[in-house]
Amino acid sequence: MADTGDPRIALAVDGFIATITLMRPEKLNALDMEMMLALERAAHLIELMAGVRVAVITGTGEKSFCAGGDIEAWSNLSPLDFGQNWVRHGHRALDALARLRQPLIAALNGHTLGGGIELAATADFRIAEEHVKVGSPETGLGIIPGWSGTQRAVRRFGPQLVRRMAIAGEVFPAAEALRLGIVDQVVPKGGSLEAARKLASTIASRGPAATQVVKALINAAEGEEVERPLESIAGALAAMTDDLKQGVAAFREKRKPKFGGT
Repeated sequence: MADTGDPRIALAVDGFIATITLMRPEKLNALDMEMMLALERAAHLIELMAGVRVAVITGTGEKSFCAGGDIEAWSNLSPLDFGQNWVRHGHRALDALARLRQPLIAALNGHTLGGGIELAATADFRIAEEHVKVGSPETGLGIIPGWSGTQRAVRRFGPQLVRRMAIAGEVFPAAEALRLGIVDQVVPKGGSLEAARKLASTIASRGPAATQVVKALINAAEGEEVERPLESIAGALAAMTDDLKQGVAAFREKRKPKFGGT
């Protein structure tokens, strides 16, 4: 078990698969500031794990995958603190998950609402249990979806579905979410983690380098991020050349390099 800095965010590794678990069932796995910082740390730890090929994120209990931001944690913040800290740190955590080099699977063990659907949107695949409901109810509280719920969610689900959830307040049951493409699979109650691990094992059996490059390219095509994937892939290609070996050797030998262009 890796240390994320908060016991309510567990990170375990089993072979090629890393699993992040939200462990606050008494609060429906709602996130506060410390948990968001721990989620960001968990993502960075997974990035550094050379042997991890796939990641899974899930919650504890059967009521909620994640109920979003803990209202007690943000409702009394000043407008400045809300914008500069709460929203910004939420973005940092969710961006780190969405931009993992490894594919990420969300095992939706319970209702996925507000910041929970924004968290689920960071995943490449979403597996929901049959009792799950998904939606973005924030405007009913007089607030907006603040962790890319109007941005990444639009890229992942399409603008009209986000309008239906975030403006009209529609909440979709799992079967409807599957039909609409919000989730990729629906399984019986209690079966999301097993299904996620099965999919993770399938992905882990495929070429890890190719899989990670494909994910980076898809992210770039979606507008998730462009600069890092482009430079990472180009840098890897440059690192394979004889010119790099020549340049490093010349630096160490304090001479001019003799590049061959290969």
